[in-house]
Amino acid sequence: MKNVESSTSTLYQVASAAGVSPATVSRFLNGTAKVSEDKRRTIERVIDELNYRPNRLAQSLKIGSTRTIGVLTQSLESGYFNRAMVGIEDAMKAAGYALLIMSGHWHADEEAERVELLIGRRVDGVAILTGNMSDQQILDFSKRVPIVAFGRDVQGARTHGFCLDNYGGACEAVEYLIAQGHRRIAHIAGPDDHRDARARLAGYHDTLAKHRIEADPRLVVAGDFSESGGLLALNGLLAANLRFTAIFAANDLTAYGARLALYRRNIRVPEDISLVGFDDLESSMYTTPPLTTVRQPLYDAGIGIGRRMLAMLAHEQPEGEVPQLSLIVRESVRLL
Repeated sequence: MKNVESSTSTLYQVASAAGVSPATVSRFLNGTAKVSEDKRRTIERVIDELNYRPNRLAQSLKIGSTRTIGVLTQSLESGYFNRAMVGIEDAMKAAGYALLIMSGHWHADEEAERVELLIGRRVDGVAILTGNMSDQQILDFSKRVPIVAFGRDVQGARTHGFCLDNYGGACEAVEYLIAQGHRRIAHIAGPDDHRDARARLAGYHDTLAKHRIEADPRLVVAGDFSESGGLLALNGLLAANLRFTAIFAANDLTAYGARLALYRRNIRVPEDISLVGFDDLESSMYTTPPLTTVRQPLYDAGIGIGRRMLAMLAHEQPEGEVPQLSLIVRESVRLL
């Protein structure tokens, strides 16, 4: 059967063939009413037989919903954010929503511009993945559209934020190194204006203090969460001839760069220097040696973002457990 153009008459054809009213078909398509299981199957069968394609734009204008959620990420190239976006998509598509994704690149002004664009596209809600916009900016945007902010501790009438435990994850990583006999532990930190980086640095310092290990400030060097940043940071440490037996990198990309710096000097991991990352990117199990790291359950976090958004769209209280981080022990740490 050839395609039938979306039109009022076609909707009537579906209704007639299914033995229900046009209003029932319309409400079924818009998701605004429950129908019995038998009617649902019949309507779906007829829609398939007639190859009926409803006009989504007309539907959105009629019901005031585009069934689209905006997502503000920071980088479309990042495996870190991509895992979260897959979780968001899986949670939202089950409820009939699609995603519109834009990047802010860690610039507050650009992030705000992108959220303005998303709202201008009439999205039903916006999910914000970390970023540098102020809490007040997020709250102001939430007056116009519901917002779920991941990696942000911001709450409001139409804003729900939640964070993973970066501090606790860092503590667990350093505890593991100490348990393996390491006392001279270097830390390649993330950007000092980044919330997660500050939490991981605090976990590093507090865990050393807990074990009465005197922290050497020279062993903490700045990185930028990138491979090149890790490479440059460790080059600086090695050039300073500082003694250390282990490195806690602020994320896996930083650890990759540090690993390259060690390799170029014929310093072996873990025989000479132990190395721990943070994130558990998929590639970390395939490095040489496979990287011990703190796993961030970002897919699960994405599912949580989507479910919280759905609750807000239904005018319900957004709730849910925050996924827990865990240490993934592989082959990059040596027992002293």
